[in-house]
Amino acid sequence: MPTDKPTKKATSKKDAKPKADKVLLAATDLAHQAAVDIAEPGTVGEHVGAVMLGDRLAMHYFECTSPGYVGWHWAISVARAPRQKYATVCETNLLPTDAAVLSPDWVPYVERLAPGDIGAGDERPYVEDDPYLEPGFEATGEEDVDQVGLFELGLGRPRVLSAEGRDAAAQRWYDGDGGPHSDVAQQAKAHCSTCGFFVPMPGALRQVFGVCAGEWSPSDGKVVSLDHGCGAHSETHAPATAPETVDAPVLDELALDFS
Repeated sequence: MPTDKPTKKATSKKDAKPKADKVLLAATDLAHQAAVDIAEPGTVGEHVGAVMLGDRLAMHYFECTSPGYVGWHWAISVARAPRQKYATVCETNLLPTDAAVLSPDWVPYVERLAPGDIGAGDERPYVEDDPYLEPGFEATGEEDVDQVGLFELGLGRPRVLSAEGRDAAAQRWYDGDGGPHSDVAQQAKAHCSTCGFFVPMPGALRQVFGVCAGEWSPSDGKVVSLDHGCGAHSETHAPATAPETVDAPVLDELALDFS
């Protein structure tokens, strides 16, 4: 017959809270000695609490006073067998609390590298799925097509710049010292586009960039934009100034003074 009386919800053993064990919770001295045995001298602080982890299994926590482990606790687990009247040490650990000083998450070497980090003898790890690269082109056997591929598309290289990689490089160069916003370019009287020392860049980047070949330019040998500029422009001419004459007294060092 149905009944209106509420039924108690069954509680699984997994959800049940462990029963307090007086023997284990009172084993503070045993746990403290276990922590002292594994710790550096003087690094085991006050007892900060104990919790039941399961049936006949408890964990005691002690403050770690080592300067290198601020916010860490020595954690000593103790247990006892059924009907056993004393506790035994199970494990000893050094565990962090929410206030612990932790090392940052590990980041792979290739992701830690930043532009400019590669020095002499260093190598950048191979990145298989680099979004800035795409497969190169193989020879077709047609001379005209292969010539274009050789000089423009990177024939013979396993990978070449992708559209995303080209756009990223162009933006980086344009915003850098070789672009129109640098101090040198802002004070220049003419742009690189009209300079005889400007060597246009082949390929798709030709419309915006080239390389400076001016020996006197601060950008010599570097990528510059068409609207970059400097004081070493091939067509600029600083007016010559005549040397200044200064009236100065004439000193006769050969004259003798007989007075």
